[in-house]
Amino acid sequence: MDFEISKQPDYTLIKVLSYRLDTTIAPDLKSELVVVNANGERNIILDISNCNYCDSSGLSAILVANRLCEDAIGNFVLTGLQPDVEQIIRISMLHTVLLITKTVEEAEKVLKEMEKL
Repeated sequence: MDFEISKQPDYTLIKVLSYRLDTTIAPDLKSELVVVNANGERNIILDISNCNYCDSSGLSAILVANRLCEDAIGNFVLTGLQPDVEQIIRISMLHTVLLITKTVEEAEKVLKEMEKL
């Protein structure tokens, strides 16, 4: 498996272990995201700090996560963007749609603040 999933009390953390978020792992990631969401999780943190490459299928998986959380009236946080991946996120203007933090710890703080609202 190219990612690890850890359930926390208020969210599920999914860490991509691969260096590439592309067509080889994006379908599996999407499937896992659907399963996590179907199990009642509203808040997901996706840590892609290991990834130094992301293609359109990877972006699609990220958008699936965001949509699933929004549909569940929860929050999705993307964290750990490497420079090349951040550039692709910016070129595709996804930084205007997604909640992005530098670290998992920052993402946890953001989720706690969002839950207070």
